[in-house]
Amino acid sequence: MSTLEQTLTSMEKSNALLENTLRNQNVSSLALFQKEGTYQPASFKTSETLLNALEDDVKKTFPSIAQKQANQLLECIPSQDQVTGKKIAVLFSGGPASGGHNVVAGIKAVLGAANTLYGVKAGPKGLIEGDLFELNDDMVAEVLNLGGFDLLGSDRTKIKTPEQFEAVKNTVKTFNLDGIIVVGGDDSNTNAAFLAENLAETGCSVIGVPKTIDGDLQIGALLPISFGFDTATKIYSEMVGNILQDTPSSRKYWHFVKLMGRSASHVALEVALQTRPQLCFISEEVAAKKMSLNEIISECVDVIVSRSKQGKDYGVVLIPEGLIEFIPELKGLMSQLNDSIAQQDDSFNSLDFDEKKAKISPTLSSSLSQLFNSLPNAIQQQLLLERDSHGNVQVSQIPTELLLIEMIQNKLKEVAPEVKFSSNRHFFGYEGRCGAPSLFDSSYTFNLGLIAGSLAARAKSGYIAALSDLSDGGKAYAIPIPNLVVQEKRHGTTEMVIKKALVEMDSKAFKYFQSRRKDWAGSDKFTSPGPRQFWGPVANQVPFTVALNQGYSSLNFDFK
Repeated sequence: MSTLEQTLTSMEKSNALLENTLRNQNVSSLALFQKEGTYQPASFKTSETLLNALEDDVKKTFPSIAQKQANQLLECIPSQDQVTGKKIAVLFSGGPASGGHNVVAGIKAVLGAANTLYGVKAGPKGLIEGDLFELNDDMVAEVLNLGGFDLLGSDRTKIKTPEQFEAVKNTVKTFNLDGIIVVGGDDSNTNAAFLAENLAETGCSVIGVPKTIDGDLQIGALLPISFGFDTATKIYSEMVGNILQDTPSSRKYWHFVKLMGRSASHVALEVALQTRPQLCFISEEVAAKKMSLNEIISECVDVIVSRSKQGKDYGVVLIPEGLIEFIPELKGLMSQLNDSIAQQDDSFNSLDFDEKKAKISPTLSSSLSQLFNSLPNAIQQQLLLERDSHGNVQVSQIPTELLLIEMIQNKLKEVAPEVKFSSNRHFFGYEGRCGAPSLFDSSYTFNLGLIAGSLAARAKSGYIAALSDLSDGGKAYAIPIPNLVVQEKRHGTTEMVIKKALVEMDSKAFKYFQSRRKDWAGSDKFTSPGPRQFWGPVANQVPFTVALNQGYSSLNFDFK
């Protein structure tokens, strides 16, 4: 084997030059956790920031932890007290997001050699089954600054039955656990609160860490963004920027790009701010304006025709994954279809499309029937497919970009048949979940791990780790999860959940986008931001939406 071949072979199994370089790259951490070249669990004091009073139903749901938390936000402060003999477990819950491994690294660092950190295999399911293993320094060093959740694995099991809670108590007893840290999104952190309440009598604390690339776990200035969002949007922005750069080169394609984000459009908004495409729809705005599908199509056609008159038969349209659920008439149609299909017998799913349509069409109102029949055939078929476990349309499977393309083509034939329109469609989703974390995400998550580890070490329970003031040194907090919980109707029943943070129409980021998009549509003002940097001139950038919404004077993070 030649020297070059040996070099190439040595790069296998996550040993590429960049991966090895990243493993050895330092991450920024707050000084309050540092002591004589190592890390020390922080202590906590009550913050002067006031939290909203808990609703009575929330108090009744979380009586033990709510009473101990006393509706108070906690702030991290330096501590000289040593913590020894603690046994803490950490698990990933839900889909992966870049930076998860650095959360574990932060927890391991702050607990040090005097305490034990267990990894839970395969998420909440592993906690129920007692599938834990001790994490050592070498294991953690191997994944530092690298993407994925493969160190532990993950799943989407929701711990909610008495039998499941009892199984977790057995795991706590078997491993003599003092704390459990749940790394997950809004649903996972809601589950962490229920877990904290059910384990209150055992003395085992439960802490949450905010993870989701969708960016819909935000708590104002206290928690500007969840981890993974920055990396994902930088990956998507690179790809969208590349496509935008291609459009005036080939001068003949309109690209329709669907982006992750079923419940919120933070990803689409962030990518739009980074790349300045010709069109970007924000689901929340569509809902607020009660825009019809025809109005959305007309807006696209107007821009396409206007640009064609300038000799620009090309452009890029960004579409949030969940757009179809925010269009009032389509939301009504899907609701009616869900109800109608639920009333059919088990043989319905085995019918062919025409047979299904013949059974369902008579159950629709005249207006909804007309809307259904106006949709492209492929979309009609998708809407009649088998429902998910909750009886709902599987929205992520609906090619919204194809819906827009086909309806735009039909509209152009009616109003401007002379316009040249060729299209390509893309869906950027999984590409953004497991990339090596951006410099911001790698530092952000390490610090979240330091906070979470400190909370568990200090026997605090029912809190979510938070980091604010990202461009001004950083401030570490612990937010009581019950204070984030509201009652919402989901899947036909009222549930206690952490409310998803949607794009606000009065937010600074949306208003800036709103003020610039007309110029972007009419002329080529796009940018191609390039790949995310781990060092270099833009390595320290935070998400543009975060900088705008938080009123930062700089795009760069700065942890001290």
